[in-house]
Amino acid sequence: QVQLVESGGGFVQAGGSLTLSCVSSENIGPIQVMGWYRQAPGERRNVVATATNDGDIQYEDSVKGRFTISRDDAKNTVYLRMNSLSPDDTGVYYCYAARAWPREDFWGQGTQVTVSS
Repeated sequence: QVQLVESGGGFVQAGGSLTLSCVSSENIGPIQVMGWYRQAPGERRNVVATATNDGDIQYEDSVKGRFTISRDDAKNTVYLRMNSLSPDDTGVYYCYAARAWPREDFWGQGTQVTVSS
């Protein structure tokens, strides 16, 4: 069972920056996909950014050019650097891991990000 623990959320003014971290209890090298999802109040959980273990990185359109996802397999950690934050970025950010075999998905407990205008 992979356990994911997020940190780095908080309260920031519009235009500010935050860096989220997600530490895995197990080696993430074999983890095919790691990523970040966001759930705004009253909305569904949606993908923000993903990074595969072969280097493919994808971003949701609204965060392109502002957010950067990175994996440090040696530290079993995935990061999300968020710049130029806006109130629309407010929500609970969840770390996600998809293991290819045996096939299973894992989620962190979430970290709150609040951006004031």
